Amino acid sequence: MQAVVKIGKSQYLVTPGEKLLVDRAQVDQVLLVIDEDKVLVGQPEVTKAVVTIKDLGEVKGDKIRVSNYKAKSRSRRTVGFRPRYHQIEIQEIKLGSEAKPKKDIKPATTSKA
Repeated sequence: MQAVVKIGKSQYLVTPGEKLLVDRAQVDQVLLVIDEDKVLVGQPEVTKAVVTIKDLGEVKGDKIRVSNYKAKSRSRRTVGFRPRYHQIEIQEIKLGSEAKPKKDIKPATTSKA
């Protein structure tokens, strides 16, 4: 089973047991679920699908060096940056009746006075 999830501003195609480096350790939406021959496309998300993750901690990314240079003015500047990522592991993807709903939605009641 595979799913497309939205984490932060990025979308990832995930399978159970896969490890990812992401900006934050929280799945915002499940956009698509692929279960063998069935494909469920959300509009914008699949409400019956739940993807559970395990946060494995923070990891430092590769160092990025940015240099600015202006010709004929003896101007040089170098800035370094090292992003921090969360390493997560996709534990399982549940679909349908086996998945717990995200929110408790109460039906609207009307009363006539």
